[in-house]
Amino acid sequence: MKITPRKILLNPGPGTTSQGVKDALVVEDICPREKEFQEVMESLRRDLVKVVHQGKDYDCVMFAGSGTAVMDACINSVVPPGKKILIVNNGAYGTRLVSIAKAYGIEVEELNFDWDAPPSLEVLEKKLSSDENNAIDCIAMVHHETTTGLLNPVKEIGEIARRFGKTFIVDAISSYAAIPMEIEKLNIDYMLSTSNKCIQGMAGISFVIAKISALESAAKFPSRSYYLDLCEQYAYMKRTGQMTFTAPVQIVYALQQAVKEYFEEGAEKRRARYSENWETLYKGLSDLGFQFLLKPEYESKILLSVREPTHPDFDFDTLHDRLYAKGFTIYPGKIANTKTFRLAVIGDLRKQDMVEFVDALKTTLEEMGIDQQLYR
Repeated sequence: MKITPRKILLNPGPGTTSQGVKDALVVEDICPREKEFQEVMESLRRDLVKVVHQGKDYDCVMFAGSGTAVMDACINSVVPPGKKILIVNNGAYGTRLVSIAKAYGIEVEELNFDWDAPPSLEVLEKKLSSDENNAIDCIAMVHHETTTGLLNPVKEIGEIARRFGKTFIVDAISSYAAIPMEIEKLNIDYMLSTSNKCIQGMAGISFVIAKISALESAAKFPSRSYYLDLCEQYAYMKRTGQMTFTAPVQIVYALQQAVKEYFEEGAEKRRARYSENWETLYKGLSDLGFQFLLKPEYESKILLSVREPTHPDFDFDTLHDRLYAKGFTIYPGKIANTKTFRLAVIGDLRKQDMVEFVDALKTTLEEMGIDQQLYR
């Protein structure tokens, strides 16, 4: 098999993939309705659940699409008619959850917090306590807010959701397979993720790890979507082992290989590798004089949000293009009132990749005529 040239992707997905995952894309052509492929899908669904759960209370529902597809499918499918969803929002992806709910005419109670700190649990409890008519049925939040690198308190909010009897939806799109989690201990009913983030597959598949009893209850609600109907997709998969509509066949095989590699590495070792990557990157950038958005105690160690230098010769697009030519991809920020860029440490990356990136960054800054007084 031909060795594919390796790129160091520091964008927050799709990430750098292993040669094994790349090779898995090249398979014999097969119709996705064949029994052989159905068996691959069923095995993959079981394994995706095993990443966060070892029992039989949860199942996996897969869609062809990006992570936003399952954000949409879950929100539009599990909020009962006439009920509200409470969305904890402290980043661009919390805002996306709000936008999806509103697009379907679902009434939203939005709790907005600053984007550089965790949400207030007291404010959340106060809001739920004041819901006298029990109009709020679901709570949704983003676990790792990829806008900033902030890790939100999923365990604590899950406990609040359990205590108030609310359905708990967690966007774990960029924390699934990066942080060891046990979904039932976190009181999560629906966990959302995708193939191209920390499970280290290719882009094209998104999935929901869902409590079976919650899916069965939500199946009684009227459908709001034709393609992105979570409960209909689950029923069809349970009945046939297939996606309702055409599966991205090669991406399924690549994801199967990525999951195999995840279990070979192990949850704790993957978390340790990402943390080592992040710490190497953090120290390297600190030594160069860069400043960061978040306090260290709020960092996920999955992604680093860096304040853009105010040096008059700094230009993000120039920095991006020069680093891209050297084999490194960096990513712009998403914060309206603060100029940042983002560096993720996910995918098939190692400490040495971070060391080489920092060296390339130092060289590139020198080429741009920027000294170490980055902020003026």
